[in-house]
Amino acid sequence: MRLGITGHRGMPPSSEEAVRVALAEVVQGHDPGELVGVSCIADGPDAWFVEAVLAHGGRVEVVIPAMEYREGLPEEHHALYDELLRRAAEVHSTGMKESTSKAHQAGSEMLVGLADELVAVWDGLPARGYGGTADVVAYARGADVPVRVVWPEGATRD
Repeated sequence: MRLGITGHRGMPPSSEEAVRVALAEVVQGHDPGELVGVSCIADGPDAWFVEAVLAHGGRVEVVIPAMEYREGLPEEHHALYDELLRRAAEVHSTGMKESTSKAHQAGSEMLVGLADELVAVWDGLPARGYGGTADVVAYARGADVPVRVVWPEGATRD
């Protein structure tokens, strides 16, 4: 089973534990020998999901939306990003250079194309900018990729 992940970045610490538990529950429902997590490994749910997949014994594939993607992520996330990238069984790239909304959407579309199901840490609201979680969910649904929305009770986003 190939599970892709999308989710809101910038979630407050008060939501992190509940989201991590919910993602671990999703992952634990799959045979670790057959589980592949597909992620862009941004800060927040993307990285938390990958950590859960690896802890469960699954494999990870990373999609890099742009060559400058890492630099656009918070500096405090760089060490974890680098570690998760090193642990990836396979790395996919859009070939785009600048880390723009267009590149992020292209990366997400590539991710959806690699997934049997998309896990979306999503509050159900419209995207705040092109390439946001709602756009990825809409793309997956349009591509007939099943979407599992994860939004634990009490979760919020900044």
